[in-house]
Amino acid sequence: MNALNKKTVEDLSVAGKKVLVRCDFNVPLADGKITSDKRIVASLPTIQYLVKNGAKVILCSHLGRPKGEFKPEFSLAPVAVRLSELLGQEVKMAKDVVGESAQALAADLKDGEVMLIENVRFHKEETKNDPEFSKKLASLAELYVNDAFGSAHRAHSSTTGVADYLPAACGYLIQKEIEFMGTALANPKRPLVAILGGAKVSDKIGVITNLLEKCDTIIIGGGMAYTFMKALGYEIGTSLLEADRVEDAKAMMETAKAKGVKFLIPVDNKVGKEYAPDTEAMVINSDEIPEGWMGLDIGPKTQELFADAIKGSGTVIWNGPMGVSEWENFAAGTIAVATAVAESGAISIIGGGDSAAAVQKLGFADKMSHISTGGGASLEFLEGKELPGIAALNDR
Repeated sequence: MNALNKKTVEDLSVAGKKVLVRCDFNVPLADGKITSDKRIVASLPTIQYLVKNGAKVILCSHLGRPKGEFKPEFSLAPVAVRLSELLGQEVKMAKDVVGESAQALAADLKDGEVMLIENVRFHKEETKNDPEFSKKLASLAELYVNDAFGSAHRAHSSTTGVADYLPAACGYLIQKEIEFMGTALANPKRPLVAILGGAKVSDKIGVITNLLEKCDTIIIGGGMAYTFMKALGYEIGTSLLEADRVEDAKAMMETAKAKGVKFLIPVDNKVGKEYAPDTEAMVINSDEIPEGWMGLDIGPKTQELFADAIKGSGTVIWNGPMGVSEWENFAAGTIAVATAVAESGAISIIGGGDSAAAVQKLGFADKMSHISTGGGASLEFLEGKELPGIAALNDR
C-alpha cells in the first residue's frame, strides 16, 4: 500500500456538494459531559476547509461500544454542542443515523452548513460493514472524506464501505498521519531509531519484525524487555514473562545482529517487591534480578544508554512506556526517554496510546514532531499492514 499517493480533500471539488466526513469523535464522557475535546479539535482543519469552500458538510462518527442499539448515553449530541462552539456556527444534530431525521436535514443543508448524524454504531450493520447500510449512509452525500485515523484499521461501513459508492479522499488529519509515519518508514532521515515499550512482546512482534528491515537501532523497554532478558538466559524473578515468546525474542536479536541493527535492552532495572505504586524498590543489573522481585522500570544506566542512542538520531519512532509510568516511583525511565527524544532534534513520531498519554502528561507534547491519534492504527501501520480505511480511498 502506498498510502502517500491517496487523494486528499483538496483533490475534490467540494463547492455546493454534500460531503460525508468520517471523524473520530470517540471522546471521553463523564455524566454526559465531554472531559477532553482533543479529538474534536483535531478534526477542525478538515471541517473548516469544507465550510470555507462552500460544501454541505455531513459529519459522522462512532462513540463507545453501544453494540448496535440506540443507547442515549452514547449519543453524539454533546459533540454537536462542542463543535458548534468551536466552529462558531450551529452544527445541526440528526436524531438518527440513516433515518428520516438524517435524510431530511441532509436534504435541507445549504452551502457552508454543518450537520452531525447519530452514532454510527447504533446500527449493528456498521461494524459488519454491511453493503446495504453502507449504501444508505453514502446516499446522504455526493463525496466522502475519511479523517478518522484512530478507526482506519477497522473495515466498517463508515470507514471503508461508503467508499464503494462515493469518490473518496482523506482529510488533513489522516494526511498528516500518513505523511509522518509513511515517510518515516519509506524514506526516513537517518539514523532511524525505534523505541518500543509496553507490557507484551506478542503485541509488538509484527512491529519489531517490520522495523528490523528499516531501522538502524531498536530500543526495547517496558514489561516486554524481560522476555528478551530471559532469552539471554538471565533470571528475571517475578517480572512479566511471556514464556511462549522467548524463542521469538531470541530470533529477533539474532536477526538484528545479522543485519547490523543495534538492538538495545535494559542493562539495569528498578525492581519492586510487589506490583504496587509504593512497593519496596531497588536498582539492580539485568543479570542479577533476585528471586521474588519484579522489574517495573528501566534503571539509571539504561536511561543513559538509551538517551545516548537517541541523541544522534534523524528520526525516532516511539511506541510504549519504559515502565509503569503512571506510578511516580516507576516513571523515571519514561521521563528520561521522553526528555532525550524532545532534546534530540530528530523528527519524532509518538505512536498513540500510552506513550502519547505519557508525553502529554509530562508536558513534552509540543517538542514532538507528531503524536499519532490512533494507538491500534499506528501499531498496524508500523507493522506494514494495509489499513482498510486508507486502502479504500481513491488514488491520485
